[in-house]
Amino acid sequence: MTAADNSGAGLERRAKDAPGRGAAIIIYGLYLGAIMTVVTLPVGALLAHYKLGRGAAWVDSHLRFQILTFWLLLLASAGAVVIWQLLGKLAVPPLTAWTFGYLYITAAVAWYIGRCGAGIHRLTGNEPIAKPYSPLFG
Repeated sequence: MTAADNSGAGLERRAKDAPGRGAAIIIYGLYLGAIMTVVTLPVGALLAHYKLGRGAAWVDSHLRFQILTFWLLLLASAGAVVIWQLLGKLAVPPLTAWTFGYLYITAAVAWYIGRCGAGIHRLTGNEPIAKPYSPLFG
């Protein structure tokens, strides 16, 4: 196989009409919509779990990235709530507990929007997520 044949095959697999690409776009939209209405986040995660393995391999990297985004955000939020509650039980000044909460929410939203933005950028360029299991931006 020549280099020209190899590049042609790569373009065919990464076409805009690749199976599952539309679902990945919808899921990114649901994820970003969760900033205003939280209910769209689990809907997007369920859709990503359902569509995984049913489309093109490069689109599956986006679905894995989206699934990991959901679970990391859920785990980090649960941990932050536990820490926030512990700060209250330890009689830490309320301003400290509230500062922790605001800092966590700000960092979590920035991370979340960054992951969605990186994923959308790669998806619209018909590129896979190079490291879908990375906790950062793939």
